[in-house]
Amino acid sequence: MISILINWLVLSLAVWVAATVLPGVHIKSTGSIIGIAAVFGLLNFFLGTIFFWIIGLATLGIGLLFAFLTRWLIDAVFLKLIDKFTDHLDIDGFLPAFWAALIMALTGTAAQGLLSLAGIS
Repeated sequence: MISILINWLVLSLAVWVAATVLPGVHIKSTGSIIGIAAVFGLLNFFLGTIFFWIIGLATLGIGLLFAFLTRWLIDAVFLKLIDKFTDHLDIDGFLPAFWAALIMALTGTAAQGLLSLAGIS
């Protein structure tokens, strides 16, 4: 249970960093960050792997070879879905969503690495 909360906080941090760094990503309020992170995490948990394999098979395995790029694309699509279906996130097009997904991935990876070094997660 603690691991889930830590991952949720790391994802919330990543959402905040992306919104702070990119001018095309707007978050309604600070409380929205936690909700956006929750929806993003749930989308990735329930649909991320399915979409990953669909893209991998549809590209005849090339999507699987370039797993990071495939995951990056899926995360950008999920951000745009959250933008479309909630009023907590506003992204000015697909390109800012694409860069936000990259920033979130890099921030999340760095935070998880620091937590592992500290022996927290």
